[in-house]
Amino acid sequence: MRFRKREPLFSVLLDTGLHLLDSLRERLPDNVDDIKDRVRDTYDTASGRVSRATSALRGEEDSQVLGKVGALLIGVGIGVGIGLLIAPASGEETRSEITDKVSDFSDKVRERAGKKPQGATGTYGE
Repeated sequence: MRFRKREPLFSVLLDTGLHLLDSLRERLPDNVDDIKDRVRDTYDTASGRVSRATSALRGEEDSQVLGKVGALLIGVGIGVGIGLLIAPASGEETRSEITDKVSDFSDKVRERAGKKPQGATGTYGE
């Protein structure tokens, strides 16, 4: 009895699997060399991505400062936008707080940019 209840489900699953395999077969190239080329290209792409990720994790990545700064600015912009939308304070108070924080941040940046780097041994300039 139990097997007969499963027969329609099995039949549907089998038909679906055969249909998917048949549609996949139509998409595949007829030539084996084409398949090898596609596999080789996919492998090269994946290998390159893994290599770049490994270099990034080791800190050996080529510096892409503009891309990183752009991503940072976009993230800050999104964060500020969301913060303004969900802020409990009025618009005037929020703008005042943002202005204060931006001026504090710019003062800190100016202070750090104005300082000269010191040597690791403390003998800088001697």
